[in-house]
Amino acid sequence: MAATKGKLIYKVYRALSYGLSPLLYLHLRWRVLRGLEHPSRWPERLGRPSHARPPGPLLWFHAVSLGEGLATIPVIKQCIQRRPDLIVLMTTTTYSAFQVVKNCLPTGVIYQFAPLDTAASIDTFIEYWKPKVIILMESELWPNLILGASQRGIDMALLNARMSATSFKHWSIPVFLPLISFMLSKFSLILPLSNLQAIRFQLLQASPLVISFAGDLKFAVENVGMSEKEIKKVEDLRAQLAYRQAWMASSIHKGEEEVILQVHRMLLEAHPNLVTVIVPRHPQHGKEIALKEGQNVALRSRGENITSGTNIYIVDTLGELRYLYGITSIAVVGGSFLPGLAGHNVSEAAAAGCAVLTGPYVGHFSSMVAKMQQFNPMSVLQVHGKVDLGGAIKNLLKDDKVLEAHRMAAKQAQQALASGIIVGTWNSLNSKVLRSAFG
Repeated sequence: MAATKGKLIYKVYRALSYGLSPLLYLHLRWRVLRGLEHPSRWPERLGRPSHARPPGPLLWFHAVSLGEGLATIPVIKQCIQRRPDLIVLMTTTTYSAFQVVKNCLPTGVIYQFAPLDTAASIDTFIEYWKPKVIILMESELWPNLILGASQRGIDMALLNARMSATSFKHWSIPVFLPLISFMLSKFSLILPLSNLQAIRFQLLQASPLVISFAGDLKFAVENVGMSEKEIKKVEDLRAQLAYRQAWMASSIHKGEEEVILQVHRMLLEAHPNLVTVIVPRHPQHGKEIALKEGQNVALRSRGENITSGTNIYIVDTLGELRYLYGITSIAVVGGSFLPGLAGHNVSEAAAAGCAVLTGPYVGHFSSMVAKMQQFNPMSVLQVHGKVDLGGAIKNLLKDDKVLEAHRMAAKQAQQALASGIIVGTWNSLNSKVLRSAFG
């Protein structure tokens, strides 16, 4: 009965996606004009390929944005190592992910932008690439993609599976529950981020038989490959900061700069030689932050150096964050200081040996923060606003022993939690999906 209702709701969704296709096409072109889509490769979003499909069995990995894309790469490397006979296709949705991920993929992996979830785009994409298995990351639950693939006998897995409280609430509404239940029934494997996420998927009627655990892949994200020129730029920045105290605020969303700038001014009173490094989540936000602060600001995109008068350095570039964590001993991970935000990957800063702080709004990263704090309470400091944040950083800046203890706690927690995640994920994938699909 539930499957019948799910099929009916899907037919309505599919019809709507056909009807709305012209509007979605116009929206896509508008995004191209705004620089939010690739200027020449945007037709890939309609399922149109820009690369020839080689002969042979194909495995398709899909992640929406940069963080998920980087978390996928170690799994792709494991697949290539264990199954070199497979063709691997990687897709992401966002332009920012494309700019970084395309340079990090192993040789031979095909990269395309993901198709929109319209019936025509999905059908065109799947008919051309003909994947035998689709591996989705985190919360990419799109009806045309999942049910279109299932109709063609394609096996599917969902890695790092998560569903926000808001999404769970929406999918639980009686009118939508049959659809999500029908979609989840098509997965051969679901690897949730945590026990809470596993419970949410089961309440949405995912079969307990397909749910397993391997750990959070974001603990195991590798360093992004950089050219010698790019590495030299990072080393140059390290040299410029050599005789200055510094802290970093990373992945800062619009509005959060107010918190960071106020904390910066507070700290500057006690530490006049201090440099605050701000890495906005979206590079274009960097110039807005610079305008707010006015003097004593240097922008990385302009090639500006840190001079004796500089006390704010804005990294408005992409793909350098994991390396930049290595040049500062304190990292405040943003996307966490305003209601409605959902945090970012604190383990990247921990892996680099930073003392790690984050705000109260960490969303689906709450499981990561909790696991690290359970390993060692000093590994991640969760603060609640600018006064709390300023006080915590002041304590770290004034006592080298306390700072070193927090840095060591963060690094040890990350290393312990990352251990075995990739192998565990591969073993689940291979036994539940790949072996039956590819032999």
